Amino acid sequence: MFPKKIALLITFLLISAFSNSQTLNSNKTFLYQGRVDRLSNDNVILIGTASSVSFNFTGKECSISLQSVDPHHNYVQLVLDGKYIGKIRIEKGGVQFFPIKITSNQKEHHLEIYKNTEAQSGNVLFAGTTAKLTSISFKTKKKIEFIGDSITSGAASDGSDIPCDKGEYYDHHNGYYAYGPTLSRAIEADYLMSCVSGIGMYRNWNDEHKDEAIMPDVYQNLYLTKEASKPRYDFAFQPNIISIALGTNDFSGGDGKKERLPFDPEKYVSNYINFIKMLYEHNPKVQIVITNSPMVNGERAVVFEDCLNKVKNAFANDKAHKPIQIFKFKPMTPNGCIGHPDVADQKVLTDEYAPFLKKLLNEK
Repeated sequence: MFPKKIALLITFLLISAFSNSQTLNSNKTFLYQGRVDRLSNDNVILIGTASSVSFNFTGKECSISLQSVDPHHNYVQLVLDGKYIGKIRIEKGGVQFFPIKITSNQKEHHLEIYKNTEAQSGNVLFAGTTAKLTSISFKTKKKIEFIGDSITSGAASDGSDIPCDKGEYYDHHNGYYAYGPTLSRAIEADYLMSCVSGIGMYRNWNDEHKDEAIMPDVYQNLYLTKEASKPRYDFAFQPNIISIALGTNDFSGGDGKKERLPFDPEKYVSNYINFIKMLYEHNPKVQIVITNSPMVNGERAVVFEDCLNKVKNAFANDKAHKPIQIFKFKPMTPNGCIGHPDVADQKVLTDEYAPFLKKLLNEK
Protein backbone atom coordinates (compact mmCIF):
# COMPACT_ATOMS: atom_id res chain seq x y z
CA MET A 1 0.00 0.00 0.00
CA PHE A 2 1.07 3.59 -0.56
CA PRO A 3 1.97 5.88 2.31
CA LYS A 4 -0.99 8.08 3.27
CA LYS A 5 0.55 11.22 1.82
CA ILE A 6 1.04 9.60 -1.58
CA ALA A 7 -2.49 8.21 -1.56
CA LEU A 8 -3.86 11.65 -0.72
CA LEU A 9 -1.80 13.20 -3.50
CA ILE A 10 -3.19 10.80 -6.08
CA THR A 11 -6.73 11.30 -4.80
CA PHE A 12 -6.36 15.08 -5.06
CA LEU A 13 -5.01 14.85 -8.58
CA LEU A 14 -7.75 12.51 -9.72
CA ILE A 15 -10.45 14.91 -8.54
CA SER A 16 -9.52 17.28 -11.32
CA ALA A 17 -8.75 14.61 -13.92
CA PHE A 18 -9.95 14.73 -17.47
CA SER A 19 -9.19 12.23 -20.20
CA ASN A 20 -7.79 12.75 -23.65
CA SER A 21 -6.44 10.43 -26.29
CA GLN A 22 -4.14 12.81 -28.14
CA THR A 23 -3.67 16.51 -27.54
CA LEU A 24 -1.34 19.31 -26.51
CA ASN A 25 -1.65 20.98 -23.15
CA SER A 26 -2.56 24.65 -22.87
CA ASN A 27 0.98 26.05 -22.90
CA LYS A 28 2.17 23.66 -25.62
CA THR A 29 5.10 22.21 -23.70
CA PHE A 30 3.90 18.60 -23.41
CA LEU A 31 2.44 16.24 -25.99
CA TYR A 32 0.36 13.34 -24.68
CA GLN A 33 -0.57 10.37 -26.86
CA GLY A 34 -2.42 7.11 -26.37
CA ARG A 35 -4.81 6.11 -23.59
CA VAL A 36 -3.82 8.62 -20.94
CA ASP A 37 -5.57 10.41 -18.09
CA ARG A 38 -4.53 14.06 -17.94
CA LEU A 39 -4.48 15.48 -14.43
CA SER A 40 -3.69 18.91 -13.05
CA ASN A 41 -0.28 20.66 -13.22
CA ASP A 42 0.77 18.89 -16.44
CA ASN A 43 0.74 15.51 -14.69
CA VAL A 44 -0.59 12.56 -16.63
CA ILE A 45 -1.30 8.90 -15.97
CA LEU A 46 -0.01 6.67 -18.76
CA ILE A 47 -2.52 3.84 -19.08
CA GLY A 48 -2.37 1.90 -22.32
CA THR A 49 0.46 0.12 -24.08
CA ALA A 50 2.96 2.62 -25.53
CA SER A 51 0.95 5.61 -24.29
CA SER A 52 3.35 8.50 -24.02
CA VAL A 53 4.32 11.99 -22.97
CA SER A 54 6.98 13.95 -24.85
CA PHE A 55 8.60 17.36 -24.61
CA ASN A 56 11.42 19.56 -25.92
CA PHE A 57 14.08 21.11 -23.72
CA THR A 58 17.40 22.91 -23.81
CA GLY A 59 20.59 22.38 -21.85
CA LYS A 60 22.42 19.34 -20.54
CA GLU A 61 20.22 18.59 -17.57
CA CYS A 62 16.95 16.67 -17.49
CA SER A 63 15.32 14.67 -14.72
CA ILE A 64 11.85 13.16 -14.90
CA SER A 65 9.47 12.27 -12.07
CA LEU A 66 7.57 8.99 -12.32
CA GLN A 67 5.46 6.81 -10.07
CA SER A 68 4.09 3.30 -10.40
CA VAL A 69 0.47 3.92 -9.39
CA ASP A 70 -0.01 0.34 -8.19
CA PRO A 71 1.42 -1.82 -5.40
CA HIS A 72 4.13 -3.21 -7.69
CA HIS A 73 6.82 -1.98 -10.05
CA ASN A 74 6.29 -0.90 -13.65
CA TYR A 75 8.29 0.27 -16.65
CA VAL A 76 8.63 3.06 -19.19
CA GLN A 77 10.81 3.22 -22.29
CA LEU A 78 12.74 6.30 -23.39
CA VAL A 79 13.58 7.82 -26.76
CA LEU A 80 15.97 10.78 -26.69
CA ASP A 81 16.53 12.86 -29.82
CA GLY A 82 15.05 10.11 -31.96
CA LYS A 83 17.19 7.31 -30.47
CA TYR A 84 15.85 4.52 -28.27
CA ILE A 85 17.88 4.60 -25.04
CA GLY A 86 16.25 1.77 -23.09
CA LYS A 87 13.75 1.35 -20.29
CA ILE A 88 13.38 2.47 -16.69
CA ARG A 89 12.06 0.29 -13.89
CA ILE A 90 9.86 2.27 -11.51
CA GLU A 91 9.75 0.61 -8.11
CA LYS A 92 6.51 0.63 -6.12
CA GLY A 93 6.01 3.50 -3.72
CA GLY A 94 6.10 7.26 -4.07
CA VAL A 95 7.19 9.55 -6.88
CA GLN A 96 10.77 8.84 -7.98
CA PHE A 97 13.26 11.00 -9.87
CA PHE A 98 15.25 9.71 -12.84
CA PRO A 99 18.12 11.70 -14.39
CA ILE A 100 18.41 11.43 -18.17
CA LYS A 101 21.94 11.33 -19.54
CA ILE A 102 22.44 13.89 -22.33
CA THR A 103 25.29 13.00 -24.67
CA SER A 104 24.78 15.11 -27.78
CA ASN A 105 25.80 18.76 -28.16
CA GLN A 106 22.69 19.89 -30.02
CA LYS A 107 20.98 22.98 -28.66
CA GLU A 108 17.49 21.52 -28.22
CA HIS A 109 16.55 17.99 -27.21
CA HIS A 110 13.39 15.92 -27.54
CA LEU A 111 12.44 13.27 -24.96
CA GLU A 112 9.67 10.71 -25.44
CA ILE A 113 8.48 8.59 -22.49
CA TYR A 114 6.47 5.48 -23.41
CA LYS A 115 4.64 3.13 -21.08
CA ASN A 116 6.27 -0.24 -21.56
CA THR A 117 3.40 -2.33 -20.27
CA GLU A 118 -0.34 -2.64 -20.89
CA ALA A 119 -3.25 -1.16 -18.94
CA GLN A 120 -3.82 -4.31 -16.86
CA SER A 121 -0.20 -4.18 -15.64
CA GLY A 122 -0.91 -1.01 -13.72
CA ASN A 123 -0.49 2.68 -14.47
CA VAL A 124 2.42 5.09 -14.51
CA LEU A 125 2.18 8.69 -13.28
CA PHE A 126 4.32 11.27 -15.05
CA ALA A 127 4.75 13.97 -12.42
CA GLY A 128 6.90 16.47 -14.28
CA THR A 129 10.47 17.27 -15.24
CA THR A 130 13.27 19.56 -14.13
CA ALA A 131 14.24 20.26 -17.74
CA LYS A 132 14.15 23.77 -19.19
CA LEU A 133 11.17 23.31 -21.48
CA THR A 134 10.62 24.82 -24.90
CA SER A 135 7.49 24.71 -27.03
CA ILE A 136 6.46 21.56 -28.84
CA SER A 137 4.46 21.41 -32.05
CA PHE A 138 2.12 18.71 -33.27
CA LYS A 139 2.48 17.33 -36.79
CA THR A 140 -0.78 16.02 -38.23
CA LYS A 141 -0.50 12.42 -39.40
CA LYS A 142 -2.82 9.64 -40.46
CA LYS A 143 -4.00 7.58 -37.48
CA ILE A 144 -4.35 3.89 -36.69
CA GLU A 145 -5.90 2.29 -33.63
CA PHE A 146 -4.88 -1.25 -32.71
CA ILE A 147 -7.38 -3.29 -30.71
CA GLY A 148 -6.12 -6.65 -29.53
CA ASP A 149 -4.74 -8.97 -26.89
CA SER A 150 -1.30 -9.90 -25.56
CA ILE A 151 0.18 -10.27 -29.05
CA THR A 152 -0.87 -6.73 -29.95
CA SER A 153 0.36 -5.34 -26.63
CA GLY A 154 3.85 -6.85 -26.99
CA ALA A 155 3.38 -8.93 -23.84
CA ALA A 156 5.89 -11.68 -23.05
CA SER A 157 8.03 -10.53 -25.97
CA ASP A 158 11.24 -9.53 -24.22
CA GLY A 159 13.33 -11.68 -21.92
CA SER A 160 16.53 -9.72 -22.49
CA ASP A 161 16.68 -8.09 -19.05
CA ILE A 162 14.84 -10.68 -16.97
CA PRO A 163 14.73 -14.26 -18.35
CA CYS A 164 11.33 -15.66 -19.25
CA ASP A 165 11.38 -18.10 -16.34
CA LYS A 166 12.10 -15.33 -13.84
CA GLY A 167 10.22 -12.29 -12.59
CA GLU A 168 6.62 -11.29 -13.27
CA TYR A 169 4.50 -11.36 -16.42
CA TYR A 170 4.88 -7.61 -16.97
CA ASP A 171 8.67 -7.82 -16.68
CA HIS A 172 8.71 -9.28 -20.19
CA HIS A 173 6.56 -6.66 -21.92
CA ASN A 174 7.95 -4.45 -24.66
CA GLY A 175 5.20 -2.15 -25.87
CA TYR A 176 7.51 0.12 -27.85
CA TYR A 177 8.51 -2.74 -30.15
CA ALA A 178 5.06 -4.31 -30.49
CA TYR A 179 3.99 -4.51 -34.13
CA GLY A 180 1.47 -1.64 -33.88
CA PRO A 181 3.85 1.07 -32.67
CA THR A 182 6.71 -0.31 -34.79
CA LEU A 183 4.82 -0.32 -38.06
CA SER A 184 3.22 3.05 -37.28
CA ARG A 185 6.65 4.61 -36.92
CA ALA A 186 7.73 2.92 -40.15
CA ILE A 187 4.82 4.34 -42.18
CA GLU A 188 4.74 7.65 -40.26
CA ALA A 189 1.32 7.24 -38.69
CA ASP A 190 0.09 8.07 -35.20
CA TYR A 191 -1.27 5.16 -33.21
CA LEU A 192 -3.50 4.30 -30.29
CA MET A 193 -3.21 0.95 -28.49
CA SER A 194 -6.34 -0.60 -26.96
CA CYS A 195 -5.20 -4.08 -25.97
CA VAL A 196 -5.48 -6.45 -23.01
CA SER A 197 -3.62 -9.72 -22.48
CA GLY A 198 -5.81 -12.82 -22.43
CA ILE A 199 -8.89 -10.99 -23.65
CA GLY A 200 -11.28 -12.10 -26.37
CA MET A 201 -14.36 -11.06 -28.27
CA TYR A 202 -16.81 -13.37 -26.48
CA ARG A 203 -14.60 -15.26 -23.99
CA ASN A 204 -11.06 -14.99 -22.64
CA TRP A 205 -8.04 -17.26 -22.54
CA ASN A 206 -9.21 -19.22 -19.51
CA ASP A 207 -12.67 -17.86 -18.77
CA GLU A 208 -16.05 -18.39 -20.44
CA HIS A 209 -17.07 -14.77 -19.73
CA LYS A 210 -18.14 -15.76 -16.24
CA ASP A 211 -15.59 -14.06 -14.00
CA GLU A 212 -13.68 -11.82 -16.40
CA ALA A 213 -14.61 -8.96 -18.70
CA ILE A 214 -14.22 -9.33 -22.46
CA MET A 215 -13.15 -6.57 -24.84
CA PRO A 216 -16.71 -5.33 -25.58
CA ASP A 217 -17.15 -4.88 -21.79
CA VAL A 218 -14.08 -2.72 -21.21
CA TYR A 219 -13.31 -0.92 -24.45
CA GLN A 220 -15.34 2.22 -23.72
CA ASN A 221 -13.63 2.68 -20.34
CA LEU A 222 -10.48 4.81 -20.61
CA TYR A 223 -8.60 2.41 -18.32
CA LEU A 224 -9.86 -0.71 -20.17
CA THR A 225 -11.62 -1.98 -17.05
CA LYS A 226 -15.21 -2.22 -15.83
CA GLU A 227 -14.54 0.10 -12.88
CA ALA A 228 -17.36 2.65 -12.76
CA SER A 229 -15.10 5.10 -10.94
CA LYS A 230 -12.80 5.38 -13.96
CA PRO A 231 -13.56 7.91 -16.74
CA ARG A 232 -15.05 6.88 -20.05
CA TYR A 233 -12.92 6.92 -23.15
CA ASP A 234 -13.66 10.10 -25.13
CA PHE A 235 -13.06 8.82 -28.70
CA ALA A 236 -11.16 12.01 -29.54
CA PHE A 237 -8.47 10.13 -31.47
CA GLN A 238 -10.74 9.46 -34.52
CA PRO A 239 -8.47 7.03 -36.41
CA ASN A 240 -8.40 6.61 -40.17
CA ILE A 241 -8.07 2.86 -39.61
CA ILE A 242 -9.03 0.59 -36.72
CA SER A 243 -7.23 -2.75 -36.74
CA ILE A 244 -8.93 -5.47 -34.68
CA ALA A 245 -6.95 -8.60 -33.80
CA LEU A 246 -9.14 -10.57 -31.41
CA GLY A 247 -9.72 -14.30 -31.53
CA THR A 248 -6.54 -15.96 -30.30
CA ASN A 249 -8.04 -16.27 -26.82
CA ASP A 250 -11.54 -17.10 -28.02
CA PHE A 251 -10.05 -20.10 -29.85
CA SER A 252 -7.74 -21.03 -26.97
CA GLY A 253 -8.19 -24.25 -25.04
CA GLY A 254 -7.34 -22.48 -21.78
CA ASP A 255 -5.03 -23.98 -19.20
CA GLY A 256 -6.39 -27.50 -19.62
CA LYS A 257 -7.58 -27.55 -16.02
CA LYS A 258 -10.54 -25.18 -15.93
CA GLU A 259 -13.67 -26.25 -17.81
CA ARG A 260 -13.51 -25.07 -21.42
CA LEU A 261 -16.47 -25.30 -23.78
CA PRO A 262 -16.09 -25.88 -27.53
CA PHE A 263 -15.58 -22.71 -29.55
CA ASP A 264 -18.92 -21.08 -30.38
CA PRO A 265 -18.79 -19.43 -33.83
CA GLU A 266 -22.22 -17.82 -33.44
CA LYS A 267 -21.30 -16.05 -30.20
CA TYR A 268 -17.97 -14.93 -31.62
CA VAL A 269 -19.49 -13.54 -34.84
CA SER A 270 -22.45 -11.91 -33.06
CA ASN A 271 -20.22 -10.16 -30.52
CA TYR A 272 -17.84 -9.06 -33.26
CA ILE A 273 -20.65 -7.54 -35.34
CA ASN A 274 -22.04 -5.64 -32.36
CA PHE A 275 -18.57 -4.44 -31.40
CA ILE A 276 -18.01 -3.01 -34.88
CA LYS A 277 -21.40 -1.31 -34.78
CA MET A 278 -20.33 0.40 -31.55
CA LEU A 279 -17.06 1.51 -33.15
CA TYR A 280 -18.95 2.97 -36.11
CA GLU A 281 -21.16 5.00 -33.76
CA HIS A 282 -18.09 6.79 -32.42
CA ASN A 283 -15.92 6.69 -35.58
CA PRO A 284 -18.32 7.03 -38.53
CA LYS A 285 -15.61 7.62 -41.15
CA VAL A 286 -13.20 4.90 -40.05
CA GLN A 287 -11.87 2.02 -42.14
CA ILE A 288 -12.17 -1.25 -40.19
CA VAL A 289 -9.59 -4.00 -40.70
CA ILE A 290 -10.12 -7.38 -39.00
CA THR A 291 -7.29 -9.87 -38.75
CA ASN A 292 -6.68 -13.53 -38.06
CA SER A 293 -3.98 -14.64 -35.62
CA PRO A 294 -0.49 -15.99 -36.36
CA MET A 295 -1.03 -18.26 -33.34
CA VAL A 296 -4.22 -20.01 -34.52
CA ASN A 297 -3.39 -22.79 -36.94
CA GLY A 298 -4.81 -25.93 -38.54
CA GLU A 299 -8.54 -26.57 -38.47
CA ARG A 300 -9.06 -23.72 -36.00
CA ALA A 301 -7.57 -21.31 -38.55
CA VAL A 302 -10.12 -22.47 -41.14
CA VAL A 303 -12.98 -21.84 -38.70
CA PHE A 304 -11.42 -18.49 -37.75
CA GLU A 305 -11.27 -17.33 -41.36
CA ASP A 306 -14.88 -18.42 -41.91
CA CYS A 307 -15.95 -16.36 -38.88
CA LEU A 308 -14.12 -13.28 -40.15
CA ASN A 309 -15.80 -13.64 -43.53
CA LYS A 310 -19.19 -13.84 -41.82
CA VAL A 311 -18.42 -10.66 -39.88
CA LYS A 312 -17.40 -8.89 -43.09
CA ASN A 313 -20.45 -10.16 -44.98
CA ALA A 314 -22.77 -8.89 -42.24
CA PHE A 315 -21.86 -5.37 -43.40
CA ALA A 316 -21.95 -6.12 -47.13
CA ASN A 317 -24.97 -3.86 -47.68
CA ASP A 318 -23.72 -1.10 -45.38
CA LYS A 319 -23.38 1.94 -47.65
CA ALA A 320 -22.68 4.36 -44.78
CA HIS A 321 -19.21 3.00 -44.04
CA LYS A 322 -16.15 1.83 -45.91
CA PRO A 323 -16.11 -1.90 -46.74
CA ILE A 324 -14.49 -3.99 -44.01
CA GLN A 325 -11.08 -5.41 -44.94
CA ILE A 326 -9.59 -8.72 -43.78
CA PHE A 327 -5.86 -9.17 -43.26
CA LYS A 328 -4.30 -12.60 -42.74
CA PHE A 329 -1.05 -13.00 -40.82
CA LYS A 330 1.08 -16.00 -41.76
CA PRO A 331 1.32 -18.84 -39.22
CA MET A 332 4.15 -18.35 -36.74
CA THR A 333 6.11 -20.44 -34.28
CA PRO A 334 6.74 -17.87 -31.54
CA ASN A 335 10.07 -17.45 -29.77
CA GLY A 336 9.05 -15.27 -26.84
CA CYS A 337 8.02 -16.03 -23.27
CA ILE A 338 5.21 -18.54 -22.57
CA GLY A 339 4.43 -19.08 -26.23
CA HIS A 340 4.27 -15.45 -27.36
CA PRO A 341 6.00 -13.68 -30.25
CA ASP A 342 9.28 -12.10 -29.18
CA VAL A 343 10.58 -8.72 -30.35
CA ALA A 344 12.01 -10.28 -33.53
CA ASP A 345 8.69 -12.03 -34.19
CA GLN A 346 6.89 -8.71 -33.68
CA LYS A 347 9.14 -7.28 -36.42
CA VAL A 348 8.02 -10.12 -38.71
CA LEU A 349 4.38 -9.18 -38.04
CA THR A 350 5.29 -5.54 -38.71
CA ASP A 351 6.87 -6.36 -42.07
CA GLU A 352 3.80 -8.39 -43.09
CA TYR A 353 1.19 -5.85 -42.02
CA ALA A 354 2.82 -2.46 -42.68
CA PRO A 355 2.52 -2.46 -46.51
CA PHE A 356 -1.16 -3.39 -46.28
CA LEU A 357 -1.98 -0.58 -43.85
CA LYS A 358 0.22 1.95 -45.67
CA LYS A 359 -1.67 1.25 -48.90
CA LEU A 360 -5.00 1.71 -47.13
CA LEU A 361 -3.88 4.99 -45.58
CA ASN A 362 -2.68 6.29 -48.94
CA GLU A 363 -6.13 5.62 -50.37
CA LYS A 364 -7.73 8.00 -47.85
